[in-house]
Amino acid sequence: MVLLANIDAERGQRLKQRFNEVAPDQVLVLPDDGFEKKDIRYLLTWKIPEDLADFINLEIIFSVGAGVDQFVGTGVPEGVTLVRLIDPGLTAMMQEYVTMAVLSLHRDLPAYVAQQEQSVWRQVSLPPPASERRVGVMGLGELGKGALAALANFGFQLSGWARSPHQIAGVDCFHGANGLQHFLPSVDILVCLLPLTNETRGILNKDLFDRLPTGASLVHAGRGQHLQHDDLLSALEAGQLRSAFLDVVDPEPLPDTHRFWRHPKIILTPHVACMTRVEMLATAIAGNLDRHGAGKPMAGVVAVERGY
Repeated sequence: MVLLANIDAERGQRLKQRFNEVAPDQVLVLPDDGFEKKDIRYLLTWKIPEDLADFINLEIIFSVGAGVDQFVGTGVPEGVTLVRLIDPGLTAMMQEYVTMAVLSLHRDLPAYVAQQEQSVWRQVSLPPPASERRVGVMGLGELGKGALAALANFGFQLSGWARSPHQIAGVDCFHGANGLQHFLPSVDILVCLLPLTNETRGILNKDLFDRLPTGASLVHAGRGQHLQHDDLLSALEAGQLRSAFLDVVDPEPLPDTHRFWRHPKIILTPHVACMTRVEMLATAIAGNLDRHGAGKPMAGVVAVERGY
């Protein structure tokens, strides 16, 4: 049983070293190693390789990250299992990022950054206590639940929305199209951690922004294709939205002339909310291969027809 790690050479060597420590009975090869494609049973990659059809005995595709939208609709072979990365390290990084972003918007950081550039020393507002600020998370998978758990420590009023029903202690949960209509008016700071599917592509648009309370803010760390750029700019300029904290856009990076770069109400980060560490990647895959070998369910198996 051979695992092919289709990643860059530098990370690949570190992954191979760590994988040998946590899974000494498994064989891991890199693209430049000598191997027979017929021997590859498992593939670790960020996207479908052009020669995928040559791997005639492939059983499992492991995503390098938590997202799998780059695989859905691109030809995952019938009978091959697609597995996204689930690791406490990724959840912890997203908890840190969302906490940073929500607190920044809660305390008007974008406005203070804009004032600093103009040498202005002035209080922007008197923020309400966290117990009076309503924070809603769209996407209630591992990352969304983790973000809500972190935000609970500050006393925010918490809600969440997903395609299917969820029950989370201390969180008002909504689901489906009808639930979205009740969820949005109750959110002062909206956090998007949705997977990218046909249903969620472009979901951060004028219609959604108009259903938020006037003066709401946005944290976007889902996928770049969720966001309609012009609609966000219009909502900010009209005052419907107060500010935005963006980690993902489409394309990445944005053109130099794009208005997001210098917009006084936007803080933009270069897709750094979650970054896969080789050490945790090796441990997560080794654990899944152990479960697979023992006939147990793997963590992170994707329902390709749903897209997550």
